[in-house]
Amino acid sequence: MTDDPNPMPTWRRWLRPAVWGPALLFLAGAGAGVAWGAWQNLCADCPSIAQIRTFEPEQTSKLFSHDGRLIAEFGVESRTPVSLDSLPDFVGQAFVAVEDRRFYEHGGVDPRGIARAVFGVLTGRNLGGGSTITQQLARNMFTERIGFERRITRKLKELQVALALERSYTKDQILEAYINQINYGHGWYGIQTAARNYFGKNASELNPAEAALLAAVPNRPGTYSPFRHPDNALRRRNLVLRRMVEQGYLPREELERWTAVPVPTERGGRSENIAPYFVEWARQILDDRFGSRLYTSGLRIYTTLDVRMQRAAEAAMQWGWDTIEARESFSAPRYEEFAGKPASEVLVDGGTPYLQGLLIALDPWSGHVRAMIGGRDFSQSKFNRATQARRQAGSGFKPFVYGAAIASGIPPNHIVVDAPIVRMQVDGTEWRPRNFSANFRGPITIREGLMRSINMIAIKLAEEVGLESVAQTARRMGIRTEIERFPSTAIGAVEVIPIEMSEAYSAFANLGTRVRPFPILRVEDARGRVIWRPQPERQVAMDSLPARIMVSMLETVVEEGTGYTAIRLRARLPREVAAAGKTGTTNDGTDVWFNGFTPNLLATVWFGLDKPVPFRENATGGADAAPVWGRFVKAVYYGDPEAVDPEMREPMLPVPEPWPIPDGLSRRVIDRTTGKLASRWCPEENQRVELFLPGTEPTEFCDQQSLFDARPIGHR
Repeated sequence: MTDDPNPMPTWRRWLRPAVWGPALLFLAGAGAGVAWGAWQNLCADCPSIAQIRTFEPEQTSKLFSHDGRLIAEFGVESRTPVSLDSLPDFVGQAFVAVEDRRFYEHGGVDPRGIARAVFGVLTGRNLGGGSTITQQLARNMFTERIGFERRITRKLKELQVALALERSYTKDQILEAYINQINYGHGWYGIQTAARNYFGKNASELNPAEAALLAAVPNRPGTYSPFRHPDNALRRRNLVLRRMVEQGYLPREELERWTAVPVPTERGGRSENIAPYFVEWARQILDDRFGSRLYTSGLRIYTTLDVRMQRAAEAAMQWGWDTIEARESFSAPRYEEFAGKPASEVLVDGGTPYLQGLLIALDPWSGHVRAMIGGRDFSQSKFNRATQARRQAGSGFKPFVYGAAIASGIPPNHIVVDAPIVRMQVDGTEWRPRNFSANFRGPITIREGLMRSINMIAIKLAEEVGLESVAQTARRMGIRTEIERFPSTAIGAVEVIPIEMSEAYSAFANLGTRVRPFPILRVEDARGRVIWRPQPERQVAMDSLPARIMVSMLETVVEEGTGYTAIRLRARLPREVAAAGKTGTTNDGTDVWFNGFTPNLLATVWFGLDKPVPFRENATGGADAAPVWGRFVKAVYYGDPEAVDPEMREPMLPVPEPWPIPDGLSRRVIDRTTGKLASRWCPEENQRVELFLPGTEPTEFCDQQSLFDARPIGHR
């Protein structure tokens, strides 16, 4: 063996390809494996292709009136998706121009954009972000998994999802998803919601200036909001327009025209705040049934609300509040002292200090609530007095006493003596009830007792028929609050929930069948499939024959009694509208009511203070609540000729036919004073046709002239 005269150093031997080549290949493979593993591990929680393809953005659920008018939306993110094809071309182009000019060229990642962003960071200059529209969509779609933190791991996750999006969708699909997903400020997500709120129009109706503003805002919604920073918004909007011109999306000759358009400084699609108490009542019912789905699934909820009827109710109630507060006897704080103030400065002991009120209007047969006012100012008090308050019923409870009596066989011509009474109470004290007036009329028929709302007659009649029977009658008709078996219950010393009073009176309007008031017609999912259609809850509460007699007696209240002056004279409701009802006044005047109905409309009106104290001297249901009821009902049947809105000048319901008289009831002409059959000795003006259950008709004739005063009487 010969020695090598030029031996190779050991270190050079290690540099030979035969030696280091395999090592480098090994290291490269190992590095790639580690990198791939790190990449996979980094995005282990990133959405899969399947999840990306099945992704559905959260959508608001929409609440419509019964005729399809949008009245409210419920959602965590206010969003209504629209298709890109339904929009003018320049809408999508505005976003591409300002956010990702090479959107249609790259595969989800723009190397130039990344280089520009990195250079900006190194030089301390803001040269724009490196994220493409696809990357922005990725982080907006999967915020919880990717996030918005300025970290390299976030960018890598965003990159992986962006690449998956590009493999799953076309460019137009990605752009459509992007403009429907992103935040446009003020809690408005998606371009349709933004267009409605910024400009009061649909996204399909946008002009280039409006499209450019909507493309400008998402970059920094707080900074570029035209409501908060109009100068910033204008500069950014005009930048978008210039870029649209530079990239050929907008003719240069139009630039000056569109940059001259001012940006909006007030909400264009300002909500009319239609029926906020009704909306919140419906929301609570829907929340109980659908839970979080209500706020994320884009449900379409069709309600029973009639927008025109709601407006008529609001106008009538406003007239009522203004009229009551204008009276010299009004003693409570006036609303104008608190208008515009936040709830924190108004609520006292959980209630408001000024006069409150409510109105509930419904179809008495279906139970569909057509209008609801639960208070005077929803922004100051969201407490719904229509569905949540417990107030003394006052004289509005008396029809349950009379209904129990009529159903038991006591006829409307039954005589009861109007005279003072004294009753011992459980604590050993004496109870001495009084009538609204200091007068006592002696023997009168119970029809007159109800018509004049005489306390003594109601109390004695309740004792005659039995307080248990009265309580059970009220319960069957829909009163679910506690009903104590005391004589004072007969004149309304019992707390009721107003909407339950409406339900109870529906049993009269329907000739015996009560119906539960309800706000929902049907609920559809985002694809238009009906997923809930509530059915009216009806139950027979009284036989039709005594119910029809009660309707006749309650008609007398409107035609001759405590409701006559307010409804037929002040409100001028024509007599062709068959109407019945009962005024309600508590003894101390803290609560005033009118519960009334026609064959196709029922309405409850109430006024009072949240803290049950008197708000004026001699307040009555006839003077304060009944006029509002009359004005509202007249507007429903005849429209409001003085309304500014032409739509409100038209009738909302046809005038119905009067209630039929069922077979089985008999009719007799009687003397109104004595309750006996009329004879030639009875003055003709003192005669009336009375209805009777079979076997309860009178058999005796009157034998002397009556001194009954048939003129209309005051309001109680």
